[in-house]
Amino acid sequence: MHSRTRSLALVSGLALALSACGGSSGSDTDTGSAGPTVEIEDNNGTQQVPQEPSSVVATDNRTFETLADWDVELSAAAVSLMPETISYTKDKDLVDLGTHREPDLEAIVAAKPDLVINGQRFTQHEDKLKELAPDAAFLNLDPREGEPLDTELKRQTEVLGEVFGKQDEAKTLGEDLDAQVARVKQAYEPGDTVMAINTSGGELGYIAPTVGQTFGPVFDLFDLEPALEVEGASDDHQGDEVSVEAIAKADPDWILVLDRDAAVAADEEGYTPAKQLIEDSEALQDVTAVKEGQVVFAPADTYTNEGIQTYTEIFSAFADALEEQS
Repeated sequence: MHSRTRSLALVSGLALALSACGGSSGSDTDTGSAGPTVEIEDNNGTQQVPQEPSSVVATDNRTFETLADWDVELSAAAVSLMPETISYTKDKDLVDLGTHREPDLEAIVAAKPDLVINGQRFTQHEDKLKELAPDAAFLNLDPREGEPLDTELKRQTEVLGEVFGKQDEAKTLGEDLDAQVARVKQAYEPGDTVMAINTSGGELGYIAPTVGQTFGPVFDLFDLEPALEVEGASDDHQGDEVSVEAIAKADPDWILVLDRDAAVAADEEGYTPAKQLIEDSEALQDVTAVKEGQVVFAPADTYTNEGIQTYTEIFSAFADALEEQS
């Protein structure tokens, strides 16, 4: 697993995310755990979570890097969804629940979990997982719709820090994120137009503000001025169809790029990196962002690793580019 230098802040409303953090409450029948529990607030309300979970299952991509960095032992996970940059992919004893499209949900039974950290792509399978692991506590900490992205990422991290006794580490991750958010807000020139795109199968896709994959909430967080707004745009994982001519006509000052294939198809024949796709497109050569070198690429593993560390890196790269041009 690669290591990253980070620095970031606690959500100001920590009390909303955690409740009765150190108290023993709930009976053994709440989770099947033989030990005391703590009350944790997640997206579905108050959950009784084992203070010292003995078997942890994780399916939420946003949590994998954090759990790995904290040396949290997992008994089962959506290993097939993990990028190779996550150390769990090297653990041959870790039960693989597959991908959300081809899940092996029944494999969770052998893990006998007392805690399941579910979310993101696997949210659709939560009811079935609960049937298969009826004695486990479930936590879903996906960023909630309408809430600021940075505070939601910190909320997730803080809750995990409380569960696994990593409060100091969670605080540091929060402070690192806050530092990069502040840099972007300071350096971004209001009125500069921004477009987000992803690349998949050699094609460019449009990532819509607010709802689009990865970068959608970033527009709201930084109040970025969209260079193009497409009616009926979606949160499709491949982005919405857009022609290079439409991008050229919109002439964005900045382009934010998610190379989807870099995370899931980089080893496949015919893979073309996003940077090359943009550089090789004659239609984009006169676009301001391309001419001025104002194209910011997300880390290669972003599509399957959208946690607090990844966003910290994205914001750091964006801040670097903005400051360089100021």
